[in-house]
This record gives sequence, C-alpha cells and structure tokens, in this order.
Amino acid sequence: MGWPDFPMIDEENRQLGHVDKVEVRAGRLCLAGWTLAERVRLVQGSRSVETTPQMPRSDVAAVLEPGRSHQLGFFLDQPFTGERAILSIQKGNSRYVFQLPSASAEDIKRAKIRLITPFAKDLMRAAPAVTRWLINRNLADRSLIKRALGFAEEAGQAADPISANLFASGTAAAPQAIPATPIVVIIPVYNAFDLLPEVLTRVATHTDLPWTLILVEDCSTDTQVRPYLQAWAEARNAQNPDQVILLENETNQGFIRSVNLALARAIDMGQHVVLLNSDALVPAGWASRLIRPILRHLNVATVTPMSNDAEIFSVPVICQRTVLEPGQADAIDRIAQSIDPDGGLAVAPTGVGFCMAVNIDYLRQIGDLDTSFGRGYGEEVDWCQRARALGGRHLGVANLFVEHRGGSSFGSAEKLKLVQTNNAIIASRYTGYDREVQDFIHNDPLGAARLAISIGWIAARATGHVPIYLAHSMGGGAEKYLRERIEAGIEQGVSAIVLRVGGGHRWRLETHTAAGVTFGFTDSLAMVTTMLAPLAQRRIIYSNGVGDQDPFSLPAALLGLRKAPGDQIEVLFHDYFAISPSYCLLDQTGWFKGVPDSADPNPAHTSRRSDGSRVSLAEWRQAWGALMQAANDVVVFSQDSWNQVIAAYPEVLAAMRLVPHQVQQLPPRIEPPPSGRNVIAVLGNIGQQKGAAILSDLSRRLDGNAQTSLVLIGNIDPFYSLLPSTRIHGTYKIADLPDLVAKYGITCWLIPSVWPETFSYVTHEALATGMPVLCFDIGAQADTIRQAANGIVLAFGRSGELTQNVLEAVERLNALPGIAEKAAVA
Repeated sequence: MGWPDFPMIDEENRQLGHVDKVEVRAGRLCLAGWTLAERVRLVQGSRSVETTPQMPRSDVAAVLEPGRSHQLGFFLDQPFTGERAILSIQKGNSRYVFQLPSASAEDIKRAKIRLITPFAKDLMRAAPAVTRWLINRNLADRSLIKRALGFAEEAGQAADPISANLFASGTAAAPQAIPATPIVVIIPVYNAFDLLPEVLTRVATHTDLPWTLILVEDCSTDTQVRPYLQAWAEARNAQNPDQVILLENETNQGFIRSVNLALARAIDMGQHVVLLNSDALVPAGWASRLIRPILRHLNVATVTPMSNDAEIFSVPVICQRTVLEPGQADAIDRIAQSIDPDGGLAVAPTGVGFCMAVNIDYLRQIGDLDTSFGRGYGEEVDWCQRARALGGRHLGVANLFVEHRGGSSFGSAEKLKLVQTNNAIIASRYTGYDREVQDFIHNDPLGAARLAISIGWIAARATGHVPIYLAHSMGGGAEKYLRERIEAGIEQGVSAIVLRVGGGHRWRLETHTAAGVTFGFTDSLAMVTTMLAPLAQRRIIYSNGVGDQDPFSLPAALLGLRKAPGDQIEVLFHDYFAISPSYCLLDQTGWFKGVPDSADPNPAHTSRRSDGSRVSLAEWRQAWGALMQAANDVVVFSQDSWNQVIAAYPEVLAAMRLVPHQVQQLPPRIEPPPSGRNVIAVLGNIGQQKGAAILSDLSRRLDGNAQTSLVLIGNIDPFYSLLPSTRIHGTYKIADLPDLVAKYGITCWLIPSVWPETFSYVTHEALATGMPVLCFDIGAQADTIRQAANGIVLAFGRSGELTQNVLEAVERLNALPGIAEKAAVA
C-alpha cells in the first residue's frame, strides 16, 4: 500500500528534497527519496528512526548543484503503527517538519480491490500444485505455489534461461570468418606515459586486421610523451610506411577536439574506425572480433566489447569498475572467446568510447563529436543518440574482453565532476535515455554472457580452490549463514559461485565478488558444467537443496562437478535433507520419532523423481551417502546434529566437524512492560516443522483469555490459521524488538519447533533479551536454552500434550512477581 510522492519545500519556496516513495510493505512504513539536508528522521508517535543521506543520486546533484557530492539519497523504515507519521529534516541550524499523507478507509479499500483480482488469478494458476502439496507435502510443489503467488520472484534481470547458443561450437570465431577489412585506430594521448609502451605494443602485435593508427599527442605536460611517440611512429613507419600518423597539438585541445582531428583524417580514408583510449589494453585477435558485427549485421553504428571498466559492459558486475593484475585480462579474454560471436551480441542504448568500433557509413553522416562536452565524458553517448536517430544500432559484443585501466588521463576526481556536469546535458537532450539505460541494467540482455565471463574473471584471479555452493531459494538461517560465509571470503579476496535450486528454473547460477552479484538461469546441468569449465580448482560445498525439482539427483550432480583430483567436497548440515526427503525428519503425521531406519516405509521419508518414479529411503541414503563418503568435511552446528548425522551415517565420523554458528547481531536486554498480563510471543516465520500446529492450537485455547494472549512476530504458513485475537505483526528486524516488546506487552518467548533444529538464530535472539524463553526438549534449540539462565525446557511428549505444557509453564511464570524471579526459576 502506497501514497503519492511529494516535494519538500521551505518557507521561501526552495526545494530541500523530494520523497519519492511512501509505502507500507511487509508491516513496515518505508520512505525513499533525496534531500540536501544533513539529517533525516521518520517519527511515528513516540518511535523514530534517523539517517544521514548517503545513497548515490548523481542525477539530482548534477541538476541542482553541479560539483556537489552525489550522496543525497535516503531510505528509512520502521514498523508500521498506524499512527500519523512525520518526516523531520535538519539542514544547517534549521529544522523542517513535513507531515506524511495518511491512508483513508477508502484508500485502503481501493488498494485491497486492486490486489484481489490478480491474486485470485494467481491462486487459480497455482491450484494443481496446491492440491498436490495438501496430499503429499512435496517441496517442489511448494516452490511452484510460491512462484505462482509471487512469493519467490526472481530479483534483478529478467528470468530468461541461458541460451543454448551462447557458446561457439569451436573455441572462437576464426579470423578468416570475415574479410581482411582495413581499419583505422584512433588513440588520443595526454600524459599517462607509464601505459603507453604496453598500449602501443599491444595494438601493433595483437591487431589481426590491416590497420592504420592515428595518434594525437595533446600537448602533454609529461615531457617524455611526445619524444617517445615520435620515435615509436618513426620506427613503425620504417617497417610499414604511413602505418602510423602522429598529430601533435601545439596547445592542449582536450579529448574531444583531439579525437575530432583524427576523425577528419579517418573519414577521408573511408575505413571503419576504432576509438581507443590510451589506457585500454587490447588482447590478441581483438580487431576482427570487434569489427565483425558491423560486417555481418545490418544497421550497426558502433560495437563495444566487455571490460573491467566500461559501464553497462563491465564484468563481473554491470556498471561496477574493478582492477586487474597483469595477465588476468588476457586469461579472461580467452574465456570470452568461447562465446559465440553472434550469440553474444546485444543491442544497447549507447556504445562506450574506451574501445568502440564506429561504422564509417554513420561517421560520414554524423561527423564530429560535440565539443560542448568540454574535456570529455558523455560525448560518445551524444554521438550514439544521433546515430540512433538515423536508424543505427549499438551492439555490445561478449566474445571480446578489453582491459581498461580507467581514469588514467584525467584522474578520478576530475572524471566524477565531468560525469556529473555532462550527464545533465545528456538528460536535457535525450529525455528517454536514462530510462533506457535503467531498463538495460535491469533486464541485462548481456546477462548470460556477463555471467560466463564473470566466472572467467574469478578463475583468472583465483589463487586456490574456488568455492561452489549448492543452495536453495527459501531463505532462512541457511541463507543467512551462506551470506556471512561468502562475505567473509570476499573480505579475504576469495570470490564464490552459488548454484541455487528451487526457483523458476532448476538452476540459478550466481557469481559473488567484491563488486556484487551476477546471475543467470538454466534448466540444463550440461550448461552449468560448461559455464563452470574455467574453474581449475574447486571446493564444492553442499549448503541446502530443499525445494529442488529432482533432489535425488543432486548428490550425483555435485560429484559430477569435480574436475581435478585435488577438488574438495564439503557437506553442511543446516537440516537433515541428506538423511531423509523429510528434511526436518518429521513423519507423515508431522511428528519427530528419531532418525528413521533406511528400511522405514513411512511415505514422508520417500520421494519422487521428476519423472514421477518413487524413491525409497534406502535408495535416498545410497545416493546421498556417496556424497557424504566423498566429502573432505562434514560440518554440523550443534551436538544434537552430530548425534543425528552419526545415527544415519556412522561411516563419515572421521570427516565430521562441529562448528557452532557465530551470531553476528543480537538484541539488547529488554525489560518487559509491567502489564499484569502474560503475552507469549513467537519469533520468525512459522511453518509445520516450526510449530504452526502448536500456534494454531494455542490461538484457539487462548481466545478470550483475559490473563494470557499470543502474538506472532513474523508470519505463519497460510495452510494454518490463527484466530483474530492472536496478533500477527509480520516481518521484523532485530533492532525493532525493544519497540515490539513495548507495543504488544510481551512477557515471554516461545520457540515452538517440533523438529530437532540444527541451530536456531531466533533462540539466541530471544535469550539475549533476558526474558524467559520456552522450548520443547528437542534439537539444538533445547541444548542452547538448557544452558541459559532464562531458558525453560518443556517435555516433548505426544502432540496433544505440547500446548498444555506451554500453558502450564506460562501459568507458573505468571505467578511470579518480576523478571528477576522468573529468570531465577528458569
């Protein structure tokens, strides 16, 4: 539910900022926008949250105050209370207050109507999977339901699978695939002497088409530059007369005017042109790959290769610059060459001038770059938009990677200032351009190729085994652990691969680097194998496969990813999927009766393959046992998990390691409100194994109870219902807990899980508050609570007894006068 955006205006009608978005999402009031103020505060009643604008908003900065820092954006959120909210900003010594729009009953009614119709359609589409889930509780059907209802939406680029035509049938397109077409290479030079020898040597030795080079020496302040270029040009021309044309500016003309001098010469020569920065290092056989699209496809005005610093053509992450060590770029380019020269093409809104092939036909019609862009940056965008007006297309080519050292000519500070100023010119001339760029970034038509080259980028930089994680798409503690582990590796310079299951396609392949995440989708394990081929040393890590379409085949798939004898395998036990298809070890009645014997016929401990054939528990254990026995490390996170795994696989004892989780964020100690009533609170998203049936029973039995009530700080599986007297808060953040305790009058916590959890983050969160925490005598949660002063472990008996055990324990707590006494009894 959202409200209109609004400007923030002071009493003299000066704009102080703009609130772009006000909405309630997942139980939280969220605001986003920009401001020139130093501090921003969101207030609801007695609650407030404050921040400093620090999100990049170069579009705003360039228009309002050119040259200003572009960190103007802000985002604020806090639990939605329904109270009237205000936004307060501090600019200098002045404070301004803006009242946020409120939603009327009619607004809420209209919002509900807008949501009901598409939700009903989605629900009808999900009906077959819902029916199968109700009968079999098959996790693949659950994933289908979530996707149909929009709960498992793939974020970022469009969820199109990686094309089967992405890779060339051979190793690369042979140079003979195009005629030996002469080209003109233009390099404007201003200082950056340290790069010149390598840049020029690479042009001379790596250009695989007949070439003429036009060098423009723009009156460099470094006195080494001009004599070096004169000597180099003379030496080349002695071997190949007139191959190098050196233009020497008597005064500094700037990048654009220097390029225009060379373009005038090139137009007279009548050959396709390549604009090349003096900090771009071309690889072997680069020219034929760059020019090929102009010769093979219609209406191509420019072609730009992939690079480590080329905005929308950057690798490993779009629009993120990275720095390469010597030799890494050539290794990455060898991977890029495996991409099909036509399958790796995409139409882009612009070319990028660091290394850009220009069709001579469009150059003749358009001519010079616009000198109103001063010393440079943005001029190639302007030229490309003029070419588009003539019907020209701009292509990104993925089978070529060119290293760009970036900013060597002007320096990063000057570049930022130029970019901000010149972006404003582009925005005023081409009003739809920015939207087109954002659409390109979101949909990323080069996404599959970018992913393939990103894997090559990781391979080129790796100094040891590259971690390849098999993970699911269901979130939770396993995902939290995975993120923390990947981030810790990145801090040590180790990038990672994630192979994720349970989404719209069977495999979501992700690269995780310091620059960010790049991903793509495929249903083909063969394509996954091909994409991962550049990785010479691998550590294959099973994190979680719950929700996969064919989990019986996962162990063999992971074993098949081993490439070299020294490759390693690690198995993490976030749940017990490797022991039983019932990953929480619950039987068909939803009850835990210990680790099942491999001959157990209980349907919950069997599975079906994607073709419908039944898999017995014995067959399951045989498949997963092969992975377990091949593992170098089998990692559990609690002593209870150790016991469960050994019961199923005693043969892997030598590989087992007990590594308790390190909880990174915990709430402060909280004093519960002196309300005189007991309020039982449950944290987290609650499904069957987390005790949804217990909550449903508690909700029913506490309905109308004047002394004790129930609140869920989280969400519950929609297949279970709670009465209206049970309040459901929805998604929470740890920092919200003190406010939530006060809001709902919470006096104790309940961990209602009915499965032996391998580790419980919410148990640690609840215990950290110092308030009483109850759980059943099962799993890692009981091990943890048993050791805490404020922990209370309840008997894990028959299903009907559990709710009564909770109520009796809470009644005993209610008889005690204060938190100290409750904790002492606990």
